[in-house]
Amino acid sequence: MEDQLVQLLSATQTAQQDTRKHAEQQLLSLYGHQELPLGLLGVACHDSVPLNIRQAALLYLKNLVLAGWSDSFDEWRGQLLVTDENKALLRQQLLALATSDQLDRKLKAAAGLVVSKIAIADYPVEWPDLLDTLLQLIPNATEGQLHGALKLLAELVEDCFNENTFFGVAPQMIKMLYHVATNEQWKPTLRALACKVFHGCFDILEMVLEDHKTTVKSFAEEILKDWIPFFVSVLNTRLPDPPSQDEEEKDTPNAVMYKGQVAFKLQAVKVLMRIRSVFPAILSPQSIVLFQATWQELSLLEPAYSLMYIQEDRQSRLEDADGLPYTLDFLILEELDFMQACLRAPPVRAQLEQELQNQTADNSWVTQVMKLAVAYAQITTEEEGLWDVDVNIFLSEETSVTANYTPRTACGDLVIKLGEWLTEPTVNGLLIYTRALYSESKGWKAEEAALYVLNQLLGDFQDVDKQIRSEAASGYVDFIRYAMQQPDAFLRARGYLVAGSLTRTSGDALQQLATSFLEACLQAIPSDESDIVQVSCIRAMQYYLQALPHAITQPLQNTIILAISNYLGAQDMQELGDSDDLMITLVETLRDAILIDTRICITDNGLDTLFRVASHQANNFQLTMLVIEAFEEVTETISRMGGDAYVQLCARVLPSLTGAFDVGSLTEENALCNFAADLLAVLAEHGPEPLPAGFVATTMPKLTRLLLGSTDEELLKSATTALKNIISHDHQQLFEWRDDTGKAGLEVTLIIVSRLLSSCSDHAAGEVGALAAEVVEKAGHERLGPYLEQLLRSVAVRLAQAKQAQFIQSLTLVFARLSLNHASEVVDFLASQDIDGENGLQVVLAKWLENSINFAGYDEIRQNVIALSKLYDLKDPRVAQVQVQGDLIPNTDGRIMTRSRAKANPDKYTIVPAPLKILKVLVVELQSASGAALDAAAANELADDGSDDGNWEDEPNPFIDLGSGFSKEQLMAFAREEPGSTRQRDDETQGFLVEFFKRAATTQGFAEEFGQLTEEEQQRLRESAA
Repeated sequence: MEDQLVQLLSATQTAQQDTRKHAEQQLLSLYGHQELPLGLLGVACHDSVPLNIRQAALLYLKNLVLAGWSDSFDEWRGQLLVTDENKALLRQQLLALATSDQLDRKLKAAAGLVVSKIAIADYPVEWPDLLDTLLQLIPNATEGQLHGALKLLAELVEDCFNENTFFGVAPQMIKMLYHVATNEQWKPTLRALACKVFHGCFDILEMVLEDHKTTVKSFAEEILKDWIPFFVSVLNTRLPDPPSQDEEEKDTPNAVMYKGQVAFKLQAVKVLMRIRSVFPAILSPQSIVLFQATWQELSLLEPAYSLMYIQEDRQSRLEDADGLPYTLDFLILEELDFMQACLRAPPVRAQLEQELQNQTADNSWVTQVMKLAVAYAQITTEEEGLWDVDVNIFLSEETSVTANYTPRTACGDLVIKLGEWLTEPTVNGLLIYTRALYSESKGWKAEEAALYVLNQLLGDFQDVDKQIRSEAASGYVDFIRYAMQQPDAFLRARGYLVAGSLTRTSGDALQQLATSFLEACLQAIPSDESDIVQVSCIRAMQYYLQALPHAITQPLQNTIILAISNYLGAQDMQELGDSDDLMITLVETLRDAILIDTRICITDNGLDTLFRVASHQANNFQLTMLVIEAFEEVTETISRMGGDAYVQLCARVLPSLTGAFDVGSLTEENALCNFAADLLAVLAEHGPEPLPAGFVATTMPKLTRLLLGSTDEELLKSATTALKNIISHDHQQLFEWRDDTGKAGLEVTLIIVSRLLSSCSDHAAGEVGALAAEVVEKAGHERLGPYLEQLLRSVAVRLAQAKQAQFIQSLTLVFARLSLNHASEVVDFLASQDIDGENGLQVVLAKWLENSINFAGYDEIRQNVIALSKLYDLKDPRVAQVQVQGDLIPNTDGRIMTRSRAKANPDKYTIVPAPLKILKVLVVELQSASGAALDAAAANELADDGSDDGNWEDEPNPFIDLGSGFSKEQLMAFAREEPGSTRQRDDETQGFLVEFFKRAATTQGFAEEFGQLTEEEQQRLRESAA
């Protein structure tokens, strides 16, 4: 069989699709044959078979294990594909393969992956000696065997251990890892791999820490009493001088050894970072020693880093086949982050604050940190080359939207954190070092880096509404002016950017200079020869427009818009299509310029430029949203002006929008039509009532064509919203309009609604409910006549089939809005309908009540709450007979719920009468309307969060360190999709519900229904009554 398998596996590697698919099908058809798993293993073990085929054999064996080894896998196909006898053989031979000496690393890793998958299912019950075998192998292992064993341990730690299995083997395993890591006879990469496995153990410790705090902490203290001193010694061990570029390229023994030592040291720092995040109090006593060692190492490595990455162009950000980063830039990055973490430790802070009191500003440790930060923040040769070629990459780094975290950005973070703790010393220390730097002429890269670090600090000041003192701001003016005049483009660009940032964060300190800075920035956009400088000036313009008074910016509004328009005119719009960050910067600056005085939109062409940019980038969601939001603000302000301002806006904008519909349709560019429909929806939403004469005649032909002809889901949603807003603001004009076949506007709208309800997906018809509700309200029974019942029946039928939450809400609100004033008639109508053999009232109320707590939007929720209260107040026996889902019945079998099990055992609910379910929904809404308040303890934690000391205390901060205000409990509520967990207070709805329950409590049958509520629901009602 092995020969046949080699042929099939070879065929799966071919580029010919038919041959490949046929071979894959044949391999699948062999599932269940006991020769298959043994045959695949045989192929993998054969030295004569090509390496790629042996790897493929192990890949297919892994897939076979997932499909038919155990029902604990999500990929389980429902039947065992390997006998117990063969399982034992496979376990033994795969383990031997994964830990063999002379074997290709990729093959060994593939075998280890299969072993780890088997271990997930079989360890420890079916394979009790797995770990013992590995741990017995390690002390006397060859290099190849040790490598295989460590890789396998890493897989087991990541995937197989739980709290029960881990703590049984952890002491022995961690001791073995310690012996490998501390043994200088082993290669540094193997020692690094041992540290990496140890690093993985902290994921398990963190997972069980909350439930077994004392036990886990004692265990951690015991194991770390040896590891922490060892890591301190690793930090204190000096790296040799780096290999030359030639040695690196030739991979000489010297270069290989250097990479291994970097990888080993880096893993040690990674483990220290992990200890600090899980057991900060254990590490805290050593924090001063660790901080000093890290700072000293960074100071000693700076010349090597400068040589390799700032002067030369060495390869950076590299990992080996085992996932071990080994380039110096990665080590520097890790150590900068660790140094920043150490700065938060109370012992370090106490000592540094004491030292600062006894130091002058010129020789303070803060100034020395600034020196280090500026050294590592310099633009690398690689970055310089990339940014020269593509200004978009420069902008993405500048605006921090890149995922590329480098020593440069880490230095910015380090200075920001220092500035949050010691604001004045940080600003002064940076200013003192900048003066020294500029007086010594250390080159443009160092000068640029000093201003870059300042820019990062000022950006943080802006985020937290902090200002820089006027003396410090004035101290930087000469450096900024100097930078603006230098021949190097990056230093020049930085000068313009810092000028804007400093103006924005210095209050009135630079008001006298601000105008000259702004004008210099404005002149550089068309005149500077460097693209980097031009784009930096366009970005810096945002800072001035946000900071300077209207009296300064308003006279320059036309000039600013013209400068950006001319810059765009000189660019190839097709090429700009790939430059997302540049386009967004252009749009943001243009938006800020337009919003200085929105009247420019009816007297000049500011909006035309904005629309032109967006029309070339209609597929860019972020950019089109920016334009739509800007247009919304323009429309709102112009609409508020009164007079004929809105009419003039329509006269300028509608030709562009209808033109975009035509161009989009001709070129089949749905994104462009969609963008135009969104803008039209905004224009109609904020328009006066009635809309200007001719509005409907201009827009409806295009909207009708799209709504009756398009299949694009997003376009249909946007166009439906636009039509709904037109009806909402001027139904009279719409109903009087006739299309080119003579159909009246109402008839056209009903045809559109019919199409959306009958033949479009849930997503495409997502807004049809809101449109139908507007039609029913505005046209009324008189105009609609027999069409009203047809329309409502169509809505009910589609609601019965609807699956998507937003669509269900949209359709339900048709009946909710009608129920506000005609609840009895709604019940009569629905009770008279038969929908696929079920009563219409049962169908609609079940869907309505089972989805109500997921509704979104304040107006929509309020309407729904009032409508449900009206239905309850009817006390209609037909409503009482409707049975709907009540509460979730919890799963009590204790097994982990995999996807396959969830599919086989879907959630079960109690069944309750509709009036009781209405009460349950309204109790939830009562809680939501009151706002999800933090408890006092959590609020105190949040208030203290700014100190950062909590990161090194016994009790870890319950708030995640992402700058957000969500507690763990709130985040878990998101995961459980608990309704109301993100709602803000809504006094109007809360007041209505309190009165409703007080009134309902006096009605017949309420006491019985109250008794059927859960204890928690009853308590909520008692609290609201109190």
